[in-house]
Amino acid sequence: MEGIVRTRVGYAGGTADNPTYHNLADHTECLQVEYDESMISYERILEWFWKLHNSTRRVWSRQYMPVLFYHDEQQKALAIASKELQQSLLGKVITPIEQYEKFFLAEFYHQKYYLQQVREVAQEIQKHEGTPQQFVDSTVAARLNGYIAGYGNLPQLLLELPDWKLSDAAKKLLIVRVSSYQS
Repeated sequence: MEGIVRTRVGYAGGTADNPTYHNLADHTECLQVEYDESMISYERILEWFWKLHNSTRRVWSRQYMPVLFYHDEQQKALAIASKELQQSLLGKVITPIEQYEKFFLAEFYHQKYYLQQVREVAQEIQKHEGTPQQFVDSTVAARLNGYIAGYGNLPQLLLELPDWKLSDAAKKLLIVRVSSYQS
């Protein structure tokens, strides 16, 4: 999605310090999204949020509960309005809206999951980014992860590819992968 600068997976919404995947306590697994407000609006991100999960289904544990965290009063108002729109379309919407408190980064092997499934490309990005933390924070890694997961389209990818330090083989692999989603 154009305008997304960085994504990271982690845990939020709970009271325990330093949760991990195997010791999550009362936290929820979540995705932290950083975006360029000059390219994409918070409202557009909310549209995607509601499209990408079933907001009418109860989940069996807080760990997997879809939740929308807001950072300020403006985001809260927009989130509530977007939830009300969903309720008018779908009936009862269960997804809660909660105030953001703190985000704990998930373990490395959870980061950029789809990108890490395409080892050749992931290794090239890791080599260019340097440290594991730089890979996690990388805009390029976030964009590629989205494309590999099936978000975005071939024309968008072709516009961005020249800006990324990738081998011709990696570029070809990405083009083939994204093309397969378009057919």
